[in-house]
Amino acid sequence: MTPGKRFLTSDEIRPLAERSDKMGAWLVVHCWGVIALTVAAFTIWPNPLTFLLAVMIIGSRQLGLAILMHEAAHSALFRSRRANELAGEWLCGRPILAELHAYRHYHLTHHRFTQTERDPDLVLSSKFPTSRASLKRKFTRDLNGQTGVRQLAAQVMMSLRLAGDHEAVEAANSDFAQAFKARDLWKSFPVFIGIIVVMGLLGEWWYGLAFWLLPYLTWFQFVLRVRNIAEHGATEVSENPLQNVRTTLANPIERLFVAPYWVNYHLEHHMVMHVPCWRLPAMHAALIDKGLGGQMRIARGYGAALVEAGWKTA
Repeated sequence: MTPGKRFLTSDEIRPLAERSDKMGAWLVVHCWGVIALTVAAFTIWPNPLTFLLAVMIIGSRQLGLAILMHEAAHSALFRSRRANELAGEWLCGRPILAELHAYRHYHLTHHRFTQTERDPDLVLSSKFPTSRASLKRKFTRDLNGQTGVRQLAAQVMMSLRLAGDHEAVEAANSDFAQAFKARDLWKSFPVFIGIIVVMGLLGEWWYGLAFWLLPYLTWFQFVLRVRNIAEHGATEVSENPLQNVRTTLANPIERLFVAPYWVNYHLEHHMVMHVPCWRLPAMHAALIDKGLGGQMRIARGYGAALVEAGWKTA
């Protein structure tokens, strides 16, 4: 059963679940447009600050591509299945070494068994709350590239069948597993490398390494982890849809650098998973209007979500 039907009527859900081809196209264009404009801004004003901002913004838009692939996995990005498949696979998934079909199977299992022993994401969320020191170690590994390099190496090993089944399972369950991974890297790697080459041809030779590979190995990994923690870390291990997932009320800075495309409304997404991301704020308002605000797990910003996950503990 769709959890949202316990709280909203079909007549209330139907307009929220209405998809739009124009909005889907705009989101994809917007994501790639932000990436292009960010590189252009550095080209016009090259300095250490604009370089750092470019890495952070592009890393967050790589997460944005993952979010839009997630939308396509739920057939919520466009009206037609074909448009969802093509855009989700080639414009969103492959550029970040992800694979739409593998992700869809994994992710729908997560929705079906959220925060139960059969949830494939439980191995990630069950580690929280943890200590502040543990979070700092994880974030340091993400930001210095260790997480990204290890994850990429594991993908290469599994794609080339250099890792046995046991090693593959261990890699998938490790604390650097972030779910957005292609099973057969050779299908996605040419797209990933192609973006690096195109950036180098359009700008300086090193642009692709600096503005695609570097964000992918660093800031993208960091915001993936923050997103994972905020969504299910230190939430109730139960089938209660108001408490086994968290919505984070993000401010404009957080939306720019950490939570693009309304990914912060995760409780609402779990309520009705085929509601397009851009309609989730309206669903949030509808649930609040029903008087459910006091029962919903809501964090006032990502700092507050990290505190719940253990940031202030010894």
